[in-house]
Amino acid sequence: MSDPQDLAAFLDLGWQRLTRGVVDRHAAARHPVFATVSPEGAPEARTVVLRGASRRDGTVEVHTDGGSDKVTSLCANPRAQLMVWDEKAKLQLRLSTRVSIHQGEDVGDRWQNVPDGSRIAYGASPKPGTPIPNAHAYTKLASRDWFTVLICQIESIELMQLIDPHRRAVFSADDNWTGEWRVP
Repeated sequence: MSDPQDLAAFLDLGWQRLTRGVVDRHAAARHPVFATVSPEGAPEARTVVLRGASRRDGTVEVHTDGGSDKVTSLCANPRAQLMVWDEKAKLQLRLSTRVSIHQGEDVGDRWQNVPDGSRIAYGASPKPGTPIPNAHAYTKLASRDWFTVLICQIESIELMQLIDPHRRAVFSADDNWTGEWRVP
């Protein structure tokens, strides 16, 4: 391990774990919890698949069905938090973000990169969350029209590592990611 007092190295560790989650389906960061607030003010959390992470741009990316509740919630309040628990590193990552929603032509060539077997996750009739009379009373559409990309512009990253002794730091885009230590 690098110097445990080195803030920059701690942030590097967080980004290493995030970028690994994009390419390694077994990495902890592959399936972060994605939290939003409903238009009525209720907290919402669900597991998503991390599809992109760019340290240079300060973004992470997830894909969703355009009819999902999270899209409705993000239209009302474009903020979300992603949380990862990495058991191997004993590291919790929390990303506070502002989310932009991209659909249709705005998704670029991303739809072409979605495997045929995964396309079924985009589009359903009736739309996701609608009450139905039994577990299978819906049709999956595999529709490019419902494929939605959420680009999460990271405003802050909080890292907490539960090694002995514990350590915690917060890094903000506003201070150019210099970071500061916090009491765990």
